[in-house]
Amino acid sequence: MVKKLTGAVLAVLAAFALGGIALHRHEPINALWIVTAAVCTYLLGYRIYAAWIAARVLMVDPTRATPAERLNNGRDFVPTHRAIVFGHHFAAIAGPGPLVGPTLAAQFGYLPGTLWILVGAVFGGCVQDMTILLLSTRRDGRSLGQMARDELGPLGGFASLIGTLLIMVILSAVLGLVLVNVMKHSPWATATVIATIPAAIIVGLYLRFWRPGRVLEASVLGFALLALALVGGGWIDQQPALRDLFDYSGVALAGLVCAYAFVAAILPVWILLAPRDYLSTFLKLGTVLLLGVAIVVTHPVLKMPAVTGFVDGTGPLFGGKVFPFVFITIACGAISGFHALIASGTTPKLIGNEADVRLVGYGSMALESFVAIMALIAATLLDPGVFFAINSGAGVVGATPEAAVHTISGWGFPVTVEQMRALASAMGEQTLFARTGGAPSLAVGMASIFGSTFGRGLLALWYHFAIMFEAVFLLATLDAGTRVGRFMLQDLLGHAWAPLGRTSWYPSVIFASVAMVSAWGYFLYVGVIDPNGGVNILWPLFGISNQMLAAIALSIATGIIIKSGRARYALVTLVPLAWLALVTSTAALQKVTSPDVRIGLLAAAGDLAGKLAAGTLPAAKAAVAPQLIFNQRLDAVLTLLFTAILWLIILDMARICVRRLRGLPVPASSEAPYRARGELHAAGAVQ
Repeated sequence: MVKKLTGAVLAVLAAFALGGIALHRHEPINALWIVTAAVCTYLLGYRIYAAWIAARVLMVDPTRATPAERLNNGRDFVPTHRAIVFGHHFAAIAGPGPLVGPTLAAQFGYLPGTLWILVGAVFGGCVQDMTILLLSTRRDGRSLGQMARDELGPLGGFASLIGTLLIMVILSAVLGLVLVNVMKHSPWATATVIATIPAAIIVGLYLRFWRPGRVLEASVLGFALLALALVGGGWIDQQPALRDLFDYSGVALAGLVCAYAFVAAILPVWILLAPRDYLSTFLKLGTVLLLGVAIVVTHPVLKMPAVTGFVDGTGPLFGGKVFPFVFITIACGAISGFHALIASGTTPKLIGNEADVRLVGYGSMALESFVAIMALIAATLLDPGVFFAINSGAGVVGATPEAAVHTISGWGFPVTVEQMRALASAMGEQTLFARTGGAPSLAVGMASIFGSTFGRGLLALWYHFAIMFEAVFLLATLDAGTRVGRFMLQDLLGHAWAPLGRTSWYPSVIFASVAMVSAWGYFLYVGVIDPNGGVNILWPLFGISNQMLAAIALSIATGIIIKSGRARYALVTLVPLAWLALVTSTAALQKVTSPDVRIGLLAAAGDLAGKLAAGTLPAAKAAVAPQLIFNQRLDAVLTLLFTAILWLIILDMARICVRRLRGLPVPASSEAPYRARGELHAAGAVQ
């Protein structure tokens, strides 16, 4: 009775809050409406929809022994408490996507992004994460590519491996670009971000050698070191003799990011990757909680309209209409293919009980989606003119502050040079113009919320705290992404020469790491030198590829559900799969074929090539034009390749499903035989 009453109250509150959002479309709205709608929607989805899927579709069995129990080796397969597994999984999936995507999508207004984050997460992203996690757990922790090969056949498996590897290249390049834009010509931010690296290493050494097992001590040490990094960065920024040592251009920072990623990919995980993930988990959860409390206390009013005129495709951050580009821009905040790699990677090897899958899979994605809601609120409470001044590239609004404010004010979003200078000074920065990528404007929004709650005299400190918060997201995912990409590349190269497939052979480790970093480093470099900021090309490509990876994961899940004789429940994964296939294919088609140079990659390359031939480009842009032209054409080829791989896997899945429904032979299920947890423990006791 209590559960039913709680569910009814949540439903009423969610409906009331969503109704309030709908009715306030043409006037300013309080952020509490969105927070209330989000929390109630996530809780309803978890309590009702996730529970139904776990019981009816996935048939979760708490009595079934998991691979962590059956294959326990104390290293890779280890039964772990559900709270710890939840923290690990959330730290692994919570990259910069839920921060950057919603911030960029705010150019359409707050309403489109809010609705998709809520609906997409509850019915798409959370379902994908939970389903893939359970299916992998039932198959001894097999990866997404291995499940595709086992359940669909070699064609689908090979296509999944190639597609996933290429997507990891684009993902890492985008992460690097956002990180570069965070630190570019910002000594405070650069010094703080750099200092987090030795902080993580010190914590790793502390737990490994100096005080093994003293987790609480290491946590206190880690937080102290992060606080020292933040304050120390501010001190360096005030020292003329030291300030210039941390003032780097975008190209120089790109080189440093690549060098860091290479070193991180070849180091043992306990030195950097594991302690960084550990610290980032608490920092992420603590900051999100603090941000939520601050919003409840200050209940700020959103200043961005519910829907802007840029829904027609003329937005300055990136070209394209609200459909399909709001969906691929939001990306990880609603559904992320990258999560499927984690849900079929380390996490299923830690699950101690199948009953934990709902909390770890569905719950952690719901929390990440809430992070996306927080990011959207932080971005849309800024004055729209300020938001666009920060996020619009110099190639779009003009190279000088005067030109930028004139252009932006002409869109109906007034802003002045004095306003931007005062804001930059308050945040401890030289300038905030053309700080593209979403992260700087998000940091300004977060600092404004924290300043209103805890004191506006510390705005610069709060701004750089937000920058550090974002950098931890970025570095943790960049570490993991480069390492996972290296593993994939080694797996692929092992088919050509067996030693290259050995992940413990150091020459193979170095070769694959260099190849992986070089691949995404190229896209990072071209994004950095792009006068328009790079993110207007790279982020849509990332969004398309990421959502295609999610569609691939849902294809595999749909095939397994139908093969297992539960076709009547296949709509649970088939509906989000169909939507993603429609959205990504439409976006890919527009990015390749659109004659609009702000959308179409080939059109933009042709336009730039024509201007270069005619000699009408400024000297600075003409110097980098050949690389930009080549990269836009390469991006078009990659977009077509991603689309072909997606539809190849969908059709292969459909072939298997039709054969199963007709009673024809299909590849045997790779699900491990049932073993009861009690029998396993009894056998261990006898031995």
